[in-house]
Amino acid sequence: MKSEIYVVIIIGAILAVMLVGFIVTILFLYQRRQHRQELEINRMKEEYEREALKSQLEIQEETFKNIGQELHDNIGQMLSVVKLSLAVLPMDDKHEAWEPVQGARQVLNKAMVDLANLTKSLHTDRITQIGLAESIHFELENINKTGLLEIEFSISGIEESLDDQKSIVLFRIFQENLNNILKHSKAKKILVNLTYLDDKFIMKITDDGIGFNVREKKNSTSSAAGVGLKSIFNRAKLIGADIDMQSEPGQGTIVTIQLPLPHSDNDC
Repeated sequence: MKSEIYVVIIIGAILAVMLVGFIVTILFLYQRRQHRQELEINRMKEEYEREALKSQLEIQEETFKNIGQELHDNIGQMLSVVKLSLAVLPMDDKHEAWEPVQGARQVLNKAMVDLANLTKSLHTDRITQIGLAESIHFELENINKTGLLEIEFSISGIEESLDDQKSIVLFRIFQENLNNILKHSKAKKILVNLTYLDDKFIMKITDDGIGFNVREKKNSTSSAAGVGLKSIFNRAKLIGADIDMQSEPGQGTIVTIQLPLPHSDNDC
């Protein structure tokens, strides 16, 4: 009789252990499935945000291109007509209106040059044609000609062409940083360095301006505050680049953008 009781107890214990094991297994599988679903949802969300941002930037680039073309075709043509009209005015250097007309022609020439430079900066095709480094150098030269800032530009390593989309995005990131410096930093000097390594591309932008609180700007809920900053980080995320932004009030700003480059394995 006792042996039968022992058998029943052992069987009961085994069944209890099996039941607990079954329940634990079910819970584990459920949690694992839930975790996979959460990962998939996050992946789909990130993919959606990436595609939405990509579409937004493509629309923006197309808008820039159209604006640049309109400026060139319409405003540029009108300025050319005005310049031609001034050139054929029947007067010599003794005429009382000679000096004012010459001053107007100089202002007009400068306006046409500035318009041409603006058109080139807006035009996406130009960025892909002349390359990222030359586009940045061209932009900095325009700033340098104003005499408002001291500019230093350098390239380290062997320059190589980047993917068209990445070149455009990196150039727009550079433009956004430059715009922030000109509008807010009160800087006197800007240093831009491009570094080409085997596995990554690095763009470093340094200014000696008044600086700012990076965390405060990034976390700002104001629709007006930090829009340019958010745009920089969003663009970088789109192409898989990392941004390190170091700044403190009164200490200037250093922005470092690092873009991993695909490895090219050459067989010996």
